[in-house]
Amino acid sequence: MEPRFDLMANETGAKIGKRFAATSLLIQQSSLPRATQELMMQRASQINGCGFCLDFHTKDAAAAGETAVRLHLVAAWRESTVFTEAEQAALALTEEGTRLADARPGVSDGTWSQVREHYDDDQIAALVYLVAMINAANRLGVILHMKGGSYEPGMFAAAAG
Repeated sequence: MEPRFDLMANETGAKIGKRFAATSLLIQQSSLPRATQELMMQRASQINGCGFCLDFHTKDAAAAGETAVRLHLVAAWRESTVFTEAEQAALALTEEGTRLADARPGVSDGTWSQVREHYDDDQIAALVYLVAMINAANRLGVILHMKGGSYEPGMFAAAAG
């Protein structure tokens, strides 16, 4: 199955895409640890079935030094010993923020308390925006039938800068 549409080849799509990328870059540059960001994006992409985003964020995480064990275990993070309590809080927020329709009332008070315990206000702002942005990116990838497998680490760095 081929991608349905190239957003960046369309004038309106490219304009919106540049702003989308700029927001993502601001999150990336925040004080939220980059490893946590990549784990969150990997987990949301797994849940949403976005092969392109999963390929993208798994390869970027590996290129940044993330271990194969942690990358392989992110889908089963609750049953793993390789994630810090802070990372577990971020992954719980990611899952609950991604599965809004399936898990009313959304993010639980328990998860929110864990997030507040491990992150400062600037990092929480980045966490919340990251969950929203990766879910939006996943929806773009799934709607447009973007396939995983061809991403090379850093290939979008010039476009984001």
